Amino acid sequence: MTISTLKDLYIDQLQDLYSADKQSLESTRKMRDAATDSELKQALTNGVEGIQEGIDTLETIIKSHDADPNGEFCKGMEGLVKEARAHTLDADITDDDVRDASIITQYQRMTHYGLAGYGCLVAFAKRLDLHSDAAKLQVCLDNTYGGDREMTRIATGEINKAAAA
Repeated sequence: MTISTLKDLYIDQLQDLYSADKQSLESTRKMRDAATDSELKQALTNGVEGIQEGIDTLETIIKSHDADPNGEFCKGMEGLVKEARAHTLDADITDDDVRDASIITQYQRMTHYGLAGYGCLVAFAKRLDLHSDAAKLQVCLDNTYGGDREMTRIATGEINKAAAA
């Protein structure tokens, strides 16, 4: 796709984040299954649901602009997913609390990619006077911030304390 206008860039970035969310969805499911703390498992379950909502929203928006949601592959998220796997699922971690702490770390790294992506998309949609898109994307951004804050709360509560013991 040739990018000549802000609208072109907007579509490109919608597709990139759609790809990123699809990749992070599977990784989040696997980390949820590996987590041992019940509060963390629930937060990751909520994350899976939120990511799926984001995917659905992005798909609807992209299609409303007569574009293919699968028009881009996010190599940035590909790297983050590989890191998440290496540092949680494939790592030789012998303590469940330490693994849970690592899961939070890796999940938040993926989440921060989403925060940057949704934040830019909201700004682009507003600049392009795509108010309906902006409102939908703002909900995704707010939900992503909420998930990130929840992980920080869990980490600074019992998980990091237990991992340090």
